[in-house]
Amino acid sequence: MEIFGVVNVSGDSLAGFSVCRSAAEAAEYGAKLLEQGADHLDIGAQASHGAASFVSPEQEWALLEGPLSALVNLGVIVSVDTWQPETARWALDAGASILNATDALQKDAMIELAAEREVPIILPFMIGPDPRHLKRVEGDPVQVMIDWFDLQLERAERFGVRDRIMLDPGTGFAPVGWEWEDRYEYQKLVYRGLSRLRKFELPIFVPIAWKQTPDRLELVDIVLEQEVEYVRAHIPRQIRERHEAIRSGSPLPVTDVWPGFE
Repeated sequence: MEIFGVVNVSGDSLAGFSVCRSAAEAAEYGAKLLEQGADHLDIGAQASHGAASFVSPEQEWALLEGPLSALVNLGVIVSVDTWQPETARWALDAGASILNATDALQKDAMIELAAEREVPIILPFMIGPDPRHLKRVEGDPVQVMIDWFDLQLERAERFGVRDRIMLDPGTGFAPVGWEWEDRYEYQKLVYRGLSRLRKFELPIFVPIAWKQTPDRLELVDIVLEQEVEYVRAHIPRQIRERHEAIRSGSPLPVTDVWPGFE
């Protein structure tokens, strides 16, 4: 399992401890994440929760440019998290090497860019125009996801990008507006059914919860038990420790929360 450590440059991010305001801060924080067990880094400048302010591509790039260059200079793979094709193009020009396409490749300009640059792509499940405007999933969420990926991967095949896709269940930003109890039950169903996505014969990429509560750590462990290929994690050392404990047959208690990540 490979870990993408998370670097945020949006002041709207709920994970305030991961926000970097300058290239120097990003370089220091990115190096820290790598030292703590991350293999790669993921950077974004547009928060996806419903209360986040929208930024234009120009504003997004103004936030991203310096910190992204600093991360690239660390000599690691960096993915750019954006749903705006203009921002994605500038980021790829500046050295990002994976497109975390949080528009779910729904914009023609985004999928055309992915085809042009021949980069790996993270494709999140998403019913709606962008992460802040999602439709509620009804019924068996994994079957809904499978049906959605069937259609999106057919389109990706037409553009010649299917084989470079990693499948993301979209739980990093969905469901928006649900009470946590409902969201928890939804995510538990999705994570327990991740093996059903193996029918597509593509790697699975899961955004891992960072808030420190027993029920969230339970969800983390369910994901890690599935032996997915990639996770996106704010606290890579914790994820490494929990994964190693699961693989050794002695899972850590879900009450083993880490302080300082509120």
